[in-house]
Amino acid sequence: MMIEALIAVALLGALVTFVAPNRIAGKLAFAISLVPAAISLWLFTAFDGSGNALLDGELAFESQTAWLEIGDYSVSWFVGLDGISLPLVVLTTILCTLAIVSSWTPIDERESQFYGLVLFIEANLIGVFAALDFFVWFIFWEAVLIPMYLLIGIWGGPRRKYAAIKFFVYTNVASLVMFGSFIALVFGLGDSVTSFALPEIATAMVNGGPEGLFGLGGTALASVVFVGMFLGFAVKVPVVPFHTWLPDAHVEAPTPASILLAGVLLKMGTYALLRFNFTMFPDQVELYAVPIAAIAVISVIYGAMLALAQTDLKRIVAYSSVSSMGYVILGLVASTQFGVGGATFQMISHGLISGLMFMAVGVIYNATHTRMVTDMSGMADRMPIAVGILIAGAFGYMGLPLMSGFAAEYFIFFGSFGSELLAYSALFTSVAMFGIVIVAGYLLFALQRTVFGPYSLETDYDVGRAPVHDVASMVVLLGLIIALGVAPDLIFDMITDAIDPIIGGER
Repeated sequence: MMIEALIAVALLGALVTFVAPNRIAGKLAFAISLVPAAISLWLFTAFDGSGNALLDGELAFESQTAWLEIGDYSVSWFVGLDGISLPLVVLTTILCTLAIVSSWTPIDERESQFYGLVLFIEANLIGVFAALDFFVWFIFWEAVLIPMYLLIGIWGGPRRKYAAIKFFVYTNVASLVMFGSFIALVFGLGDSVTSFALPEIATAMVNGGPEGLFGLGGTALASVVFVGMFLGFAVKVPVVPFHTWLPDAHVEAPTPASILLAGVLLKMGTYALLRFNFTMFPDQVELYAVPIAAIAVISVIYGAMLALAQTDLKRIVAYSSVSSMGYVILGLVASTQFGVGGATFQMISHGLISGLMFMAVGVIYNATHTRMVTDMSGMADRMPIAVGILIAGAFGYMGLPLMSGFAAEYFIFFGSFGSELLAYSALFTSVAMFGIVIVAGYLLFALQRTVFGPYSLETDYDVGRAPVHDVASMVVLLGLIIALGVAPDLIFDMITDAIDPIIGGER
């Protein structure tokens, strides 16, 4: 019942925070968030699962209870963790706690509601990564949209309503496409499944797949479902050309919401792709490997080029996420141990690095009230510690050795370069590697303009050292980035144990 405890603490904490006085809401939410963080870290140390949750693996902290019947299919409360989902749960609880701390400076109105929504997001994110029944999973999946929509639409910037509506429309339409595709798959599987439990559905796919539906044969139906689900999840990732909602959402969202959006919500899309498309449809992965790899590489290069053209620090980091998620897709489609394992490792690494970068940009914005690289310079003289951490985070993004970004990219490139499933794998990998050069270009350009040189600021604000609580949050993230860079086996071994059944011996 430990997963239920995680979700319950976050949900009850959200309710308590909603009704708490504004003056104590931030500290109360922080105290409550420490409980799920502590539980998730205990789960990490006590983890004894093995294999993949959908492919006859031995789940850790498993719980299953019958819930209701929908026609001929049963729905159950079914949760459990394996080496893929557990690191993401830990990432969620840590980032939510640090996002709450980073909110203490910029959030000064409707604080109870703000912190309550953050805890509500945390509860549903844990559910997304732990649920193993499709209907339960989908409820958590959709429930994440509501609080993020409100965080952007109420506490965001001048164009917050436009950004919030665009975010909601894009992701909700994508969810409908994905939902319809998966339900068609379940019906197409016929009598081989009697529930919406993901392990049962995955087993049925491995043992023969769908029989057919709507006049489509089994193979054709599987391909249609694969494409529909890929498109639905691609919007959430996002990959090019479905990425346009992301920069608007990041720019208008308050900094803590950007931390959660880039750090965890984007991982919902890549996690779902791994769990559904790349686990249940091995034949379709092989069939569509080249176009998927092309989408991945285009996302890497195009996202990096767009970042190079920006002068808003938030937009630079936002487009960086598009590029980074392209690496994840490339690793997944390689279908090798290092490719898929590296893609999963990159989910964690990017969550930490992007969270740190948005946190650092937020600290600078709180002091200067501008994010434009053309409006400031010499910030290192006024905010030496915060700026030093920002520089370290940027080098983590660039793949500096002994930081998690280097380990993640090395695993992906090593795995994709040697892929036997992906045609032209060496070419795709080589082009994707060039993205690192562009990343270095735009990050070094932004740092050179804002950090170095004589102090200058277009606004009249007096810039001083960053608050201790903001610096402390960034130090925690930087420590984790370095820890995973120095010792990637902290999570990589459990990840590869969970992905080995997916790739199979021949891959």
